[in-house]
Amino acid sequence: MADSMTEQKRYFFCGIGGSGMLPLAMILRGQGAEVSGSDRSRDQDRTPEKFDWLEAQGMSLFPQDGSGLISGDQVLVASAAVEDTVPDVAAALKLGCRRVSRAELLSELFNAAMTPIGVAGTSGKSTTTAMIAHILHTAGKAPTVMNGAVMKNFLTPEHPFASALVGAEHGIFVSELDESDGTIALYHPRIAVLNNISVDHKSMDELRVLFGDFVSRASGCVVLNADDEEVMGLAHRAHAARTYSISGLPAELTATDIVPAPVSIRFMLNDHLDHVSLPVTLQVPGRHNVSNALGAISATAPLVGLKAAARALESFQGIKRRFEVVGTASDITVIDDFGHNPDKISATLATLHDFPGRVLAMFQPHGFGPLKKMRTEFARMFAGQLAPKDILVMPEPVYFGGTVDRAVSSADLAGDIRALGRSAEALDTREACGARLAELARPGDRIVIMGARDDTLSDFALQLLNAVDRR
Repeated sequence: MADSMTEQKRYFFCGIGGSGMLPLAMILRGQGAEVSGSDRSRDQDRTPEKFDWLEAQGMSLFPQDGSGLISGDQVLVASAAVEDTVPDVAAALKLGCRRVSRAELLSELFNAAMTPIGVAGTSGKSTTTAMIAHILHTAGKAPTVMNGAVMKNFLTPEHPFASALVGAEHGIFVSELDESDGTIALYHPRIAVLNNISVDHKSMDELRVLFGDFVSRASGCVVLNADDEEVMGLAHRAHAARTYSISGLPAELTATDIVPAPVSIRFMLNDHLDHVSLPVTLQVPGRHNVSNALGAISATAPLVGLKAAARALESFQGIKRRFEVVGTASDITVIDDFGHNPDKISATLATLHDFPGRVLAMFQPHGFGPLKKMRTEFARMFAGQLAPKDILVMPEPVYFGGTVDRAVSSADLAGDIRALGRSAEALDTREACGARLAELARPGDRIVIMGARDDTLSDFALQLLNAVDRR
């Protein structure tokens, strides 16, 4: 498949293995563009299977030394944070290549679609995007989908990194949209979903402006979470709105009679406009996923019908690293989770505490900057969500090089949490954390590994399960 945007274009991705870059590269390649790239992780021999797979899809990979940029007609796709001195950028400047950010390129594709559906909010974007993708795919709508996480429903041996779908040309384009760098301002959705708003990368004042403008740009319906006061504070900016709630607040779509189970959850779906109620069972746990489901159903019901949307979600398998059960050994369950901001971690811990058993958590902060910015919020959240017998261990934040302010460490956060009355330990390395968790674990415990920006956390969780099994 080729269109006017991708035909004859040659794209070079600096950091092609990143969670935001890889699916975009997949979409462009699927649309007929020539795609190549480089990645520091590949140069450091991290996650080689990912890069082998990209090459098998017809993408040429190069060291991150500028050698992959050889012609001025190549388009360099690179984060705005990548400096001009980086060899790939320096080579592109010398050749006169056009340079675009991931968000700029994605927004061009998104805005050109007949039905662009944008999913925004502090938490739940990837899951809601995957739910919408599954509903539309099940209904035969052939959506193009850009997600920041691997969608299990589309995972096959031939496509182990299924974070994107290539659908019908110029048709439905579904994408999660990131507010952290302000680039959400580039997108003009027809259908917009806003799950929630809380402090993450930006201040609340900045977020209100970004999300408010996003809501106002939607040319069709805006789907709003009635349970979030900040979201509803922006409702007046929507041309047309549809609301949902799981907490009993007035809304067009609600969930009642919610019954959680360890790896699933069921509820009654109520459409108060059409006076329809039907039972739904999700194969993913947690009340937060009921809320995500209502957002996805609200967004897709106009396209496929309420009942079809709800029935499709009963076969939704979730996404990688979102409360993903790695396995159980000696009655100790290990869970791999993407939780990295206070809201996401809170949802994970609340889901675990729906059932008895001690929680042993490892949280690897996804950077020194986010740790410093959200230190107070992290401490309050952990102190409020950890039970008295739970134990939290933390290595130092993930770090892959470059200059960064290390003024706040994991030890500082652990001290804050202990001062608030909960058990937290900071250890020098992730390996030390794993050894500590294996030492502490007893039958009935749940071990949860949380963090972002590090593909090797899933391998670590599996190694920890094996270590528990060998004891």
